[in-house]
Amino acid sequence: MDKATATQMANIEKRTGKTIDELTGVLKGSGLSKHGELRDFLKREYGMGHGDANLVVHHALQSDGASAAADKSTDDVLDEIYTGPKASLRPVHDAVMAVVEKLGPFEIAPKKGYVSLRRKKQFAMVGPATKTAVEIGLNAKELPGDPRLVVVPPGAMCNYKVRVSAASEVDATVTDWLKRAYESAG
Repeated sequence: MDKATATQMANIEKRTGKTIDELTGVLKGSGLSKHGELRDFLKREYGMGHGDANLVVHHALQSDGASAAADKSTDDVLDEIYTGPKASLRPVHDAVMAVVEKLGPFEIAPKKGYVSLRRKKQFAMVGPATKTAVEIGLNAKELPGDPRLVVVPPGAMCNYKVRVSAASEVDATVTDWLKRAYESAG
């Protein structure tokens, strides 16, 4: 477990008055099984924010052996994400990652349908939004306006998103947004 995740879990325990193992037990006894249902349960019953609830659910599902993405390499997860009708989007994903890799050190956290990119905190999410476009979620403050850039309502995992359909669309503007998000993550 990385330091940022350990700190986040310790803060969750302080705020809820329950250990992560106790919260895992509550989830297992809830009668719910889907990730989104479990996350919403924690948000409703314990007043957790989206990110905290998401982390606890991931932990609970991993400890139960139910999180397939956690047991696979990043390449395995990407091979599953970019298969079938989404296979043509892999070069777009690779173009985004080529930009990010030049920015400096970061972690890749594979999820079921995307990858989360983290430094001290998540700065971007990358995955197919449709069969024809990859969505890049960005956590950054005050990005300059652009018709491609969508502001996401508060409480979401990222505060901006942009869709790209071809590697050529990962241009200087998208590179700048990724750099700003990377720098804001510590």
